[in-house]
Amino acid sequence: MLKNPKVYKSKLNKGETPSAINNDQREEIIKDFLPFIKYTAFRLLNRIPPQLTVDDLISVGIIGLLDAIGNYDPSISKLKTFAEFRIKGAMLDELRAFDTAPRSLKEKVCELKSVFVSIEKKLGRAPDGEEVAKELNITLDEYYKILKDADSVITLRFEDFSGRLTGGEEINMADNIPDTTSKDPLTLLMEASQKNTLARLIDELPYKEKMVLSLYYWDELTMKEIGKVLSLSEGRVCQLHSQAILRMKSKLTDNNPLNKAD
Repeated sequence: MLKNPKVYKSKLNKGETPSAINNDQREEIIKDFLPFIKYTAFRLLNRIPPQLTVDDLISVGIIGLLDAIGNYDPSISKLKTFAEFRIKGAMLDELRAFDTAPRSLKEKVCELKSVFVSIEKKLGRAPDGEEVAKELNITLDEYYKILKDADSVITLRFEDFSGRLTGGEEINMADNIPDTTSKDPLTLLMEASQKNTLARLIDELPYKEKMVLSLYYWDELTMKEIGKVLSLSEGRVCQLHSQAILRMKSKLTDNNPLNKAD
């Protein structure tokens, strides 16, 4: 993303700290990172609550970049890697701070997750929208409205892998993540296992949902662009995206041994 990374590298190689970067250089770094900041903000567009705008996220991203410059240690990682991590982290923190989803919506999401698991166990396959709506005793339009409203609150987080051990002791997976700069064999094995699990869950999705996830996360197309590729409306693509994430999260929750421990 940096247009002229050698300028910054040469200063840091001389042992100078980030604070030694003058204002002109700092402005140049911001200018070089601005495309990435804007790109990241627009990628999070579907998660922005009414109280925030894309410009707000861009401003937060710039603040995250300035924080990265001030705390950057050249002996640990490249400035580009460190800054991009802090930029996106700052934006996600801002979104979490404005998580104002009503309790009723969160309860509906939990109920949807439970119904997905229940129907799939009974049928031996992933249920479609009509079957879920029938089980919930609501119309198909009401089901799609819940999916649309829940789109900003359906996420996969490390907390989803947390739970309670057999002895009653609570465990938070986020607190047990090792130093990523020195991965041990167990870390590599866990990463491979999680990737395999995720790949299996994606492979079990219905064709259209699998295509939406692939085009959105792998090819990085927008919902509107995906609609053109699949000859679907943008709203329908959003519905399929939310439904796919919900299916995967339901299976993760159901198959998590920590959640089954007494």
